[in-house]
Amino acid sequence: MTDSKPSTPLSVKIFWTAVLAFCVLIAWRARNLDPASIAEHYGWMSVMPAVIALVICFVARNVVLALFMGVVLGGLITTDYNIIKSFLIPSLGTSRYAEILLVYLWALGGLLGMWNRNGGAMHFATWISENYVKSRRSALFFAWFMGVIFHQGGTISTILTGTTVRPVADREGVSHEELTYVVDSTASPVATIIPFNVWPVYVAGLIAIPSMSHFIADSDEAISWFLGAIPFNFYGWLAVTFTLLFALDKLPFMGRAMRRARERALTTGELDRPGAEPMVSEELTTVRLAPGYQPSLLDFFVPIVVLMGVAIIPYLIIGELLIFEAFGLALVSSMSLSILRGMRVKHAFDGLIDGIKGVTVGAIILGLAVTLANVSETLGASAWVIDSTSGVLNTVPFILPGLLMVICMGVSFSVGSSWGTYAVVFPIALPLAYAISADPMYVTLAFAAIMGGAVFGDQCSPISDTTILSSLACGCDLMDHVVTQLPMALAAAGTAIVLYTGIAIAIL
Repeated sequence: MTDSKPSTPLSVKIFWTAVLAFCVLIAWRARNLDPASIAEHYGWMSVMPAVIALVICFVARNVVLALFMGVVLGGLITTDYNIIKSFLIPSLGTSRYAEILLVYLWALGGLLGMWNRNGGAMHFATWISENYVKSRRSALFFAWFMGVIFHQGGTISTILTGTTVRPVADREGVSHEELTYVVDSTASPVATIIPFNVWPVYVAGLIAIPSMSHFIADSDEAISWFLGAIPFNFYGWLAVTFTLLFALDKLPFMGRAMRRARERALTTGELDRPGAEPMVSEELTTVRLAPGYQPSLLDFFVPIVVLMGVAIIPYLIIGELLIFEAFGLALVSSMSLSILRGMRVKHAFDGLIDGIKGVTVGAIILGLAVTLANVSETLGASAWVIDSTSGVLNTVPFILPGLLMVICMGVSFSVGSSWGTYAVVFPIALPLAYAISADPMYVTLAFAAIMGGAVFGDQCSPISDTTILSSLACGCDLMDHVVTQLPMALAAAGTAIVLYTGIAIAIL
């Protein structure tokens, strides 16, 4: 008797057949284009790489595949079929992508690996919980505080925060739905309003491109634009504020499902819903401490102080944000301190390498995202969108910031990725906003709306890595987490949309 493998569903076969047929159609159409007709853009085909990437994300739930297919389609449209030479090498060989790799892959990944090897983050969490957490309210506040401290966003924040606070929260009778909401809502939202992480660098790589050079000259100005938009990232601020009020039991609304979870934990002591299937998190709670090494608070605080000091002090004095130098020196300080305190050099470098390995997939996504942004730029996607929509939006321009937020909410919820959403939306939406109104405040509102809308979907989507990992780290049923956090997240998003629309009406 032989084992039979499950066959591919018919709907999947139909979808991929349709994608292949569409790509063939595009290739035929592109080869028959009159070169004289190509001025600023390729017409409706200019946005097809971005559209196809979004559609594949919706259906296949695979961001890497979607971004790659978008790049391939770009090659078919331009008839530059050697996409490695035409798009990948020019994009991945740029200084801005090298900077992204330096911060995200080497420095940040290495620092996480060192904290895993010297136990610094876990030791800090244990110390503060033993001294300051005395009730369920203080346990939830501790979770919120740790989410702010580990402000790198995404998988980094959810893993570090969730694994360090769960034992304390369990001891104080906090339901897993409550804890997971706090952990998830202080991941990406915090990263967008506390800029001392890799987010400004990544976003700068997407918007410091020639099609935006008339209002964003280079990466430094792009980072400054990110910083200037922070006060207007209403979803980020509201999500973090709502979570704080929730932790302090001061939020006047929380939704029926979350209220039932809280009442269950208070009355029965059950941390999960009867019949729930909590995600296992043992593999995330295991610290691979170097043999014979004694963790210390210094292992956590020294690199954090170096990171903040190098990043903040020069910015306050000379207005220059030294993100690359800050992350690099934080990693060096962590490794040096661990070695001075007795860790073998081999174990320190093992921690560095393990950390880099852990974020490799993220680096691949970053590379493809930057490449797809350059494809859209080559095709003149923003120019076509501007030509096609400026007439309508010139009539009601105040709807654009709120509309961009709604679009990004839907896209990121469907694909489970804020960064993937940024890669597709920023290169098209910002030039459109600038074409409608060159008022810096108006463009800043559009920028901030994209930031917040994409983070909403990343936080709430059941296929998002942050949603899954926060449930995993906190031991919560995945869909219980999604259902219980949605009402509060939607309230924050709805308020943000109203604010964007009101401010846009006031300034136009």
